[in-house]
Amino acid sequence: MRLLQTPGPGGPERRSALARLTDDWLAGLFHRAAAGAEAGSGLALVAVGGYGRGELSPRSDLDLLLLHDGKADARTVAALADQLWYPVWDLNLALDHSVRTPSEARKAARDDLKVQLGLLEARHLAGDPDLTSALRGTALADWREQAPKRLPELHEMCRERASRQGELQYLLEPDLKEARGGLRDATALRAVAASWLADAPREGLEAARTRLLDVRDALHLTTGRATDRLALQEQDQVAETLGVLDADVLLRQVYESARTISYASDVTWREVGRVLRSRSVRPVLRGLLRGRTAGGGSGRGERSPLAEGVVELDGEVVLARTARPENDPVLPLRAAAAAAQTGLPLSRHAVRRLRTAAATRPLPVPWPAEAREQLITLLGAGTQTVPVWEALEAEGIVSRLLPDWERVRCRPQRNAVHRWTVDRHLIETAVRASALTRRVHRPDLLLIAALLHDIGKGWPGDHSVSGETIARDMAARIGFDARDVAVIATLVRHHLLLIETATRRDLGDPATVEAVADTVGTIGTLELLHALTEADALATGPAAWSTWRGSLVADLVKRVTARLAGEAAPEGHTTDEPTAEQERLAVEAWRCGGPVLALHTRAERQGGTEYVSEAAGPDQDAGTYAGTGTGPDAVSEPEPVGVELLMAVPDQPGVLPAAAGVLAMHRLAVRAADLRSVDPLGEGPVLLLSWRVAAEYGSLPQTVRLRADLVRALDGSLDVPARLAEREQAYARRSRGAQAPPPRVTVAPGSSQLATVIEVRAQDAQGLLHRIGRALEAAGVTVRSAHVSTLGANAVDAFYVTNEKGEPLSDASAAEVAQAVERALKQ
Repeated sequence: MRLLQTPGPGGPERRSALARLTDDWLAGLFHRAAAGAEAGSGLALVAVGGYGRGELSPRSDLDLLLLHDGKADARTVAALADQLWYPVWDLNLALDHSVRTPSEARKAARDDLKVQLGLLEARHLAGDPDLTSALRGTALADWREQAPKRLPELHEMCRERASRQGELQYLLEPDLKEARGGLRDATALRAVAASWLADAPREGLEAARTRLLDVRDALHLTTGRATDRLALQEQDQVAETLGVLDADVLLRQVYESARTISYASDVTWREVGRVLRSRSVRPVLRGLLRGRTAGGGSGRGERSPLAEGVVELDGEVVLARTARPENDPVLPLRAAAAAAQTGLPLSRHAVRRLRTAAATRPLPVPWPAEAREQLITLLGAGTQTVPVWEALEAEGIVSRLLPDWERVRCRPQRNAVHRWTVDRHLIETAVRASALTRRVHRPDLLLIAALLHDIGKGWPGDHSVSGETIARDMAARIGFDARDVAVIATLVRHHLLLIETATRRDLGDPATVEAVADTVGTIGTLELLHALTEADALATGPAAWSTWRGSLVADLVKRVTARLAGEAAPEGHTTDEPTAEQERLAVEAWRCGGPVLALHTRAERQGGTEYVSEAAGPDQDAGTYAGTGTGPDAVSEPEPVGVELLMAVPDQPGVLPAAAGVLAMHRLAVRAADLRSVDPLGEGPVLLLSWRVAAEYGSLPQTVRLRADLVRALDGSLDVPARLAEREQAYARRSRGAQAPPPRVTVAPGSSQLATVIEVRAQDAQGLLHRIGRALEAAGVTVRSAHVSTLGANAVDAFYVTNEKGEPLSDASAAEVAQAVERALKQ
């Protein structure tokens, strides 16, 4: 314990010291046990696995093998083992133990790949050293002999683990050991090297592994537990233990280490596959095939030209013999573009030569036209762009070509909506944009804007504002003229404009369309921005884009296009006009004087999509009907992929908080919502509420129950706030984790000429919309329309409010309302 608690050098020195201390203790146990049992030679205590490497983290398992030659009495060996294992357990140390003869150990290794990998790290602790040495020698010999069969098994094990645990370099709470690019993969690379079939790139590999081990040590000391998952709530303390500035810097170092290991794994397993393929072809067949590989590519010795100075060799992209990288600064981009277009990997040797060339002969500024075209070709290759870009990243070529890239490299995004780090998100956006290039008049500008749209996240402040400045410099560096640079800068500055406006503003308000039209300026820029918006959202994650969001953005683009073209507003159904069904519901609600509900579930079934609907009014039970006529049980099966709930309620105070509260009571999470007022008969307003909801767990509630509770909430017989408060207290007792940032409520200036827009940004939670609605009611304002959007754990809601005369609020009144809502949410 003193070793762990005493300040001083950590890292490899502490792990080695802890291993030596443990070695001495176990050796003492062994000698005392052997003497007591009067056991002679033919026994050895062996460390295997991680402990065999002489590395012990504070809470690491002890992997031990009691080896015997089979001559000692079985009861004597068992008694000796008990005297070794029980003291370990008494100290609450995790122990992975076995008792075997050398032949039993070899058989276990043949049957279990994990046992075989552990024996490759065997290290003598006590007893007969010749016994340990013989086992280690035979284990290595067996591994090298069986490598052609076992290495594919090991590779499949790594891929299966990666599919379960994800990629360490992109996870907000990564498993340092099991995730792809983690310590398990580093161990697998050691095993490949021990087979003598292939070897991993060594540059930076050991430093990356050491960094992950250091982080795991700090994690063990911070938590006091044997855990490998770097949870959010521990990251600040782990960073402090390591002397790192903050959790973001810690994650960035972890990601860089994981990226090094992942790239080394890709290169190594590719080489293993090449070696095994070459061994599988008989010499005679090899001659007949003239070096052709199984995949139809060129075999070793035969080169197929791909571009100037670039050829294919044995399934990889390499440099031609006549290539002179030191005299051809465009060659790195030309080779990368050729690799992406053909779907072939860049050979590591070629990438390293290109790195040296990029350092000694950089591209002139601005770039020549060929370099710009090659970059656009690389970005437009779709999913095949990603591995090529990663190879360039691994050798530092991207940062040499685009120096500003270094600030977003491996930068984490602490937002559950985002799947990737900033740099990978930019590449993924370019990949998505490549599929949309047929929709725009300038595909090159779209691809470059996709690559640069979040480049400002490496700088303080609003990333769109700082990104505009950086994008101007980078676009000029790449060689675009002043007009194109201006368009790219506009796209970067306003890449969130369409999605935020479409989901948070009233598209029926002329001021909304006017503001967007004034910002984008031209139809061509709008066209590019539309494609960039979709690509950005698709590259962010599944929560950022949906058919519904896409339809809102498309509707906004249609209106703005008409405005820029000087045409009248587009005809047909638009978001501010009720549909035929909504009009029907509104009429029924007015006639009956109470709420009317309709729920639509879109479910995926074999053979297509099925639409299931359920309705409830004052004089009817819930009725169910389906597009395929499957009957009343269709709502609960299969799993719904989209649920829309429509409510029509005669206008009265408290509708929004009552409806939101009822949904929260029934554990329906609100993903999006829209509220508007209509007058279907010209006799009085009816509120239409359109909700996109999802059941937090279990099946969807029946519509008739929702309506009954809504009626009670409106007449005051159901105390919704009390019910939600009880549930919130119960949830607070169970919940753990990082503290969410406080809510923020602001007035959006100049967003509408007809109403005041109050914008709320807060952590999504049960009853949030109910609390906002109550606060607005208490402030004495009327909600003219509402636009609710939930992205992951974040809610961004916009409310168009007016005073008692139906007019926008004064600046002072608007500020008071915003402050009142913010106070209510902080309570």
